[in-house]
Amino acid sequence: QVQLVESGGGLVQAGGSLRLSCAASGRTFSSYAMGWFRRAPGKEREFVAVINGSGGLTYYAATVKGRFTISRDNAKNTMYLQMNSLKPEDTAVYSCAADPYYGVVRAGNNIHYWGQGTQVTVSS
Repeated sequence: QVQLVESGGGLVQAGGSLRLSCAASGRTFSSYAMGWFRRAPGKEREFVAVINGSGGLTYYAATVKGRFTISRDNAKNTMYLQMNSLKPEDTAVYSCAADPYYGVVRAGNNIHYWGQGTQVTVSS
């Protein structure tokens, strides 16, 4: 069982930055691929980024590539999402997810574990 808790959301002006954190329970954190997803009001959940267990492989949605950076610290059981050059369209609830398989997280289907989410609001 893995429990995920996000933090770091908030209100920021367009062009600003935020860093989200996802703290995970359990002693096998490094065996899980991790990802970030977001859901804007009235829209479907959207894949943002994924990182494999060692942190050596990442993949981003085209909408965030070059602005967002996913990373992890396995010694701290924590994953991060550094978000720069934020836009109003980045406004959403951001959730972290974990699964033993990288491909499952990247596909966004049947992921084992989810956090409850943290609100990010970007004002224009």
